Amino acid sequence: MPVILVHQGAGLTRESYEETVRKLTDGKGVHSPADWPVDGLLIHIAGDAEGGFRVVDVWESEDAARQFGDKLGPILQEVGIEAPPEIYPAHTFVSA
Repeated sequence: MPVILVHQGAGLTRESYEETVRKLTDGKGVHSPADWPVDGLLIHIAGDAEGGFRVVDVWESEDAARQFGDKLGPILQEVGIEAPPEIYPAHTFVSA
């Protein structure tokens, strides 16, 4: 079952997001799910929202999201992103 990850809050800005992506992808950036360091990403969206910068991911499973979190966690600490993401199971998932 897909899981949704929503990340916003303390330390998450456009600049800290971009630095995180650089570190996570060895400077390559993100252009497709294949650019992520683990398999299982279905959707990644990031942008300015009311209340700050927000990132929304959909992962194919809780295990895939957890594997990603294992890679991401140390980088978040390094760049000063303190807020933990919300993670919850998807009720409905439709993609084009």
